[in-house]
Amino acid sequence: MRIKLIIFYFLSIPFLAFAQKDSLSIGDRYAEDQLYFSVSYSQLFDQPTGITKSNFSYALSGGFIKDIILNKSGTIAIAGGIGLGYDFFNHELKVDEVDGTTVFTNDITTSKNIFKSYNLEFPFELRWRTSTAIKYNFWRIYTGVKFLYNLDNNFQYRDSDENQFKYSNVSAYNKLQYGLTISAGYDAFTMNVFYGLSPVFKNGLLNEKAVDTKILKFGLIFYFL
Repeated sequence: MRIKLIIFYFLSIPFLAFAQKDSLSIGDRYAEDQLYFSVSYSQLFDQPTGITKSNFSYALSGGFIKDIILNKSGTIAIAGGIGLGYDFFNHELKVDEVDGTTVFTNDITTSKNIFKSYNLEFPFELRWRTSTAIKYNFWRIYTGVKFLYNLDNNFQYRDSDENQFKYSNVSAYNKLQYGLTISAGYDAFTMNVFYGLSPVFKNGLLNEKAVDTKILKFGLIFYFL
C-alpha cells in the first residue's frame, strides 16, 4: 500500500505543477523550474598543427535546472542545475595510452578514429525572458557557464592494417572542463551554443607543442516545465 501511495505521489507532481501555474495571475511571482534536453552538432577547435578538422560529431544532454527569481515580474532570474551529457567525436588526432602515458600523433592512415565521453554537467545561467505567470509563449535569452565532470571516456581507431585499438579513461583527459553557454529563442524553438574554454586534454604534447583542443557545440535545446 505504501509503495502505491509513493508512486501516486510522484505521478501527481507534474499535474500539481501545471494546476498551480494555471491558478496564477499576471504579476504573481513564479519560477521556470525546468527539465531540459539538447541535441547539438559538435566540432573540435584549437587543434594541433596538421589536425585540420573533426568529421560529423554530435552531443546529447539532459537534466534539471532550478530557477531563482530576481525581480517581481519574473522576467530576470538566475538558475543552476545538474544533468548528464554524451559526446561523440569523429576526429583526426590519434590517441594512444602507453604505460600510463597518453601519446598523441598525427597519423593520416588511421580510420574510424572516434572518441566518446560521458559527463555530469552543471549549468549556471543568468536568464531574461518576456514571460508572465500565465504567458507560456515568450522570447528568452539565457547565458552563463557550464561545468563538465567526466565520468568515462573512450578512444578507438583502426590502423592501416585494419587492427583496432581501444583505450578507456586515458590519463591525459581533462576530467573537469567548462565553457560559456547561450540559449536564445521563442517558445519551444531555442538555439543553444557551448563554447569550451578549457582544453580536452591536460599536459598533452604533439611535436613538442601543447595539445589545446577545445569543444564547440551548437544546436537546439528544449525546456519542459
